[in-house]
Amino acid sequence: VLLGDPTVFEKLAEVISPESSAELKADYLTLKKKYPNLEILLNRQICSSVNSLCSGFYQKVKRPEWNFLKGIDKYTTYMPTGLLIAAAVLYLVFLFVGEFGSVVAVNFFESVIFGKYLTPWVAALLKLTIPVPFIQDLIVGEYGLFSMGVAYAIAIVLPIIVTFFLAFGFLEDSGLLSRFTVLADRAFRFVGLTGKSVLPCLLGLGCGTMACLTTRILDTKRERVIATLLMALGIPCSAQLGVMMGLAASVSPFAFLFIMLVVIMQIFLVGFLASKILPGKTGAFIIELPPLRAPQIRNVIMKTYHRALWFLKEAVPLFLIGTLILFVLDKTGGLLVLQRALSPVIEGMLGLPAEATQPFIMGFLRRDYGAVGLYDLASKGILNNQQIVVSLVVITLFVPCVANFLVMIKERGLKTTLLILGFITPYAILVGTVLNFILNRVKIF
Repeated sequence: VLLGDPTVFEKLAEVISPESSAELKADYLTLKKKYPNLEILLNRQICSSVNSLCSGFYQKVKRPEWNFLKGIDKYTTYMPTGLLIAAAVLYLVFLFVGEFGSVVAVNFFESVIFGKYLTPWVAALLKLTIPVPFIQDLIVGEYGLFSMGVAYAIAIVLPIIVTFFLAFGFLEDSGLLSRFTVLADRAFRFVGLTGKSVLPCLLGLGCGTMACLTTRILDTKRERVIATLLMALGIPCSAQLGVMMGLAASVSPFAFLFIMLVVIMQIFLVGFLASKILPGKTGAFIIELPPLRAPQIRNVIMKTYHRALWFLKEAVPLFLIGTLILFVLDKTGGLLVLQRALSPVIEGMLGLPAEATQPFIMGFLRRDYGAVGLYDLASKGILNNQQIVVSLVVITLFVPCVANFLVMIKERGLKTTLLILGFITPYAILVGTVLNFILNRVKIF
C-alpha cells in the first residue's frame, strides 16, 4: 500500500471498506508530501529485509568472473560512457543480424534450400500428382502457399529472427539490457514515462502483443496509455526489426541509422505532445540491476530455440492466411482495384511503386509480413534505395498488427484504441510524405 499502487487502494476498498481505503490513501499522501522519495526509501528497506531473510536459506556459489566485465560495469550506467558502450554493442548487433543473418543465412535458405531444391521439387511433385493449373498456382505460383507463404516465413524471416534472438538473449543474460533502462530513464521522462517503461518497450521488440499486456506494471493509467501509443507507433517487433535490419543493410549502415533516427524522433515528438495533453504525473523509477556477467551459451540457445518455435507456431499460419488473401485478391482482380484506390497515397504521396500496396495491406495482418513484402520487392529491384528508406519508416509507424490491435482493445478499451489507430494511420502517411519530399531534394541515398 505504501508504495502507492492505485490498484491496491481499489482492491482494499472491495476487501475492507471504501472508508478505510480512503483513510489509508490519505495517510499515504501525507507521507508522500513529507518524503518525496518515499517509494525509493521503502524499496531499499524492502530489498534489505528480503536479502537478510534469504541469506539464511541459500548459499552463494562463486562463479568465474570476467575481470573485463567487472572493470566496465561502473561505466555502463553513466553518461557519456554508457551511451558509447550502448552504441558499440548495438552496432555489433546490427552487423550480426543485418550482415550475417539477413545476407548470408537468408541467401542460403532462399536461393539454395528453397530456390534450388524445395520449391522445384514441390512443383514437380504437383505436376505428377495434381495436374490442375489452379491448384499448382495456389501452391507454387506467384502468391503460392508454399512458394510465398512458407518460403517467406522459413527462408527470409526465420534466419533473421534467430540471429536477432541470439543477440537479444546475449544482451538479456549479460545484464546489459537492464543497464540500458537506467540510461533511458531521463529520456523517457521527456515523454511522460520512466525508465520502467523501457521494459514493455524492450518486450515490444519481441512481440508488441505481449508488450501491450506488460504495460500493467506502469503506475498510472496515463503512463499506460502513453506507452501503448508509442509502442503501437514506433516499436517494431523482433521479426519486423530483423527484416528491417536486413533490408536497410542492403543500402548501407547509415540507412538503418537514419531510419531509426527518424522513428525515434517521431516517438519523442508524439510522446512529448501526449504527455502535455493527458492529465497526471510521472511516477518514480525503481529497478534492481543484476551483475554484469558472461551469459551462459546454453541458456541463450535454449531461449532462442523456444522463441523461434513460438514464432513458427504463431507466424506460419498467419503467413499462409495472408498469402491466401493475396492469391484470392489477385485472381478476382481485387488487388489491382486496391492498388488503384491507394495509388494517390502509395505512388503520389509516398513515391513508392504500385506493388508496394500489398505489403502495407498485409502489414495489418502481421507487421513483419509487410516488411518481408518490402524485402522481396527490394530484392527484385522494384524499390530503389530512397524508396526502401521511406517504406521502412512508414511501415514502422504504420498500424499495429491485428493481434496487437485486439489486445489493445482489451487493455485500453475500444474508444482509446480507435483514437490511437485513427491518429497513427494518417500520421505515418504524413511522415512518409514529408520524408519523401525531403529525400527527393536532398539525394543522400
